[in-house]
Amino acid sequence: MTGAEADSTATRRAAYTARLSAAHLWHGMTARQARAGYLFILPSMLVLAVFVFWPIVQSFLLSLQQWRFGAGPHPWVGLANYERMLNDPRVWNAFRNTVYYTVVTVPITLLISLLLALALNRVLPARNLLRAAFFLPVIASFAIVAIIWSFLLDPDIGMVAYWSRQLGLPVSGWLRDPDWAMPAVMLVSIWKNIGFNMVIFLAGLQGIPDTYYEAAKVDGASAWQRFRYVTLPLLRPTTLFVLVISVIAAFQVFDVVWVMTPGGGPLFSTDVLVTYIYHEGVELLDISYAATIGVALLVVVFMLTLIQLRLLRYREAD
Repeated sequence: MTGAEADSTATRRAAYTARLSAAHLWHGMTARQARAGYLFILPSMLVLAVFVFWPIVQSFLLSLQQWRFGAGPHPWVGLANYERMLNDPRVWNAFRNTVYYTVVTVPITLLISLLLALALNRVLPARNLLRAAFFLPVIASFAIVAIIWSFLLDPDIGMVAYWSRQLGLPVSGWLRDPDWAMPAVMLVSIWKNIGFNMVIFLAGLQGIPDTYYEAAKVDGASAWQRFRYVTLPLLRPTTLFVLVISVIAAFQVFDVVWVMTPGGGPLFSTDVLVTYIYHEGVELLDISYAATIGVALLVVVFMLTLIQLRLLRYREAD
């Protein structure tokens, strides 16, 4: 081996050793950072384990037993509660009402909140005051809001009935009519939730760099084209987040329904899954059957969330 070849071999070995040392150093730093990250999330994971994951496991175990509050032994019944649920017409009625509520309220709330966010993202007079006004209902308790709207929609003493009479319009007993009880509940829910979604969309809009809009203007894109090809694609992660949490919240609706239309409304027209769970578990003390419906609701929401994440997931390549 000549001197030049020896020097070349030594150089390659030195470079390989340096890369190997750098790789070991990088992996060591990554491991330390991972351990630090695990320590930081440990308190949150403990809280989730105690107050979320363990109750889910307990609910599933309860659904496999015949468990009534204070009824002595709780025999293991397997899937009998699930068979009972599948043959329960009130469960299917509650499921239809829940789907109806979700399909109507979620798209309308998302559309209105997005339009408001687009409008209030511009430079307007009293813009901050308008943002606060639209967000104000979010701060109020849903139960208090439902009580107020129950008085407003009362056909005898409500302000809506009063102004309808003043304008010569027919007065409807919204919360007493099976055809109008659910639309009234949905109207209140939409009004209550618009502000929260609007704030999330505002945060997403303000995270879009202005350079994209400037480049689009230079290319001659119209306002609609800038919205379609710049705003919507870059707002997709925000839209996915808002959609997922809105669907989950819609399937878990309870307080506004229970306060405005106690017991599920006239002829169970507003009876949803969570109100039926409350009826079975709290009023009738049939804990196992309530847990069974709760587990079914968890599975449905989980599957819907996976579908939404699959259809609207964000890719870096996009």
